[in-house]
Amino acid sequence: MKKIIIDKNLCMNCLNCSLACMSKNNPHSNNIYDLDLSDESNESMNHIALNSIKSPTPLFCRHCEDPECVKTCISGALTKNKETGYVEYDPSKCASCYMCVLYCEYGILKPSESKNKGKKILKCDMCKDREMPECVKHCPTGAIRYEEVENEVKKA
Repeated sequence: MKKIIIDKNLCMNCLNCSLACMSKNNPHSNNIYDLDLSDESNESMNHIALNSIKSPTPLFCRHCEDPECVKTCISGALTKNKETGYVEYDPSKCASCYMCVLYCEYGILKPSESKNKGKKILKCDMCKDREMPECVKHCPTGAIRYEEVENEVKKA
């Protein structure tokens, strides 16, 4: 299974990954230069946070092997796709309870702030309609890669 791999030491906080994600998820945008950054409906499914030593760290859904977000989703909006290994989100089933946000072990899932999208969560879909995730394609330093990985080993 392929996953996004992050080398936070290479991240320079340029936000190209977030802009690429916004552009991909905006039907009115053909590339990052078309984005209206004042439009609140342009939201990224990933984000960059500063870690404890103020170094930028890209944060993406890890599509966990045994995801807590899926276990706590009361409406069935979040499911684990057995074929791809990805955690998938169906906004039409979302009850907007945000239990998934509370139980995500990595603090990745977040509520949409856009009034146009309703009370939904923002969740990486791995650009499933594309060969490579847009965030990976637009990372100028190689801090974000898309690689084949073996199944995760559950820590005891």
